[in-house]
Amino acid sequence: MGVWHRRSTRTSTGARLRKLRSKRKHQMGRTPTETLMGDTKRTTIDSRSKTKKVPALRLTQVNVTDPAKNVTTRAEVQDVEKNPANMDYQRRKVITRGTIIKTTKGRAMVTSRPGQDGILNAILI
Repeated sequence: MGVWHRRSTRTSTGARLRKLRSKRKHQMGRTPTETLMGDTKRTTIDSRSKTKKVPALRLTQVNVTDPAKNVTTRAEVQDVEKNPANMDYQRRKVITRGTIIKTTKGRAMVTSRPGQDGILNAILI
């Protein structure tokens, strides 16, 4: 069964709504891309118009910004310490936006969306 982003079949009170039309391609959804640690691996997904999304499935490198010095350097991802988005993600070491990761430069918080952008940016904390 596919994932669809369309109008609910029920009203707020619970009454059934009539179906207006069949499914459309632009209403299609997909399962979330859960980025993990490991050798760099990306996929290409067709998006609307000419654009393409390149979500990251696995990443080893991170762009770490030091706010005190205002300098960005590349570092290795060593571990996923905390993921406030989901306790299960924390257990499985899934990297999403807001995740606290351990790098060679120190602890950092992820500011990019690796499952959407395919790149991992973080800021030292």
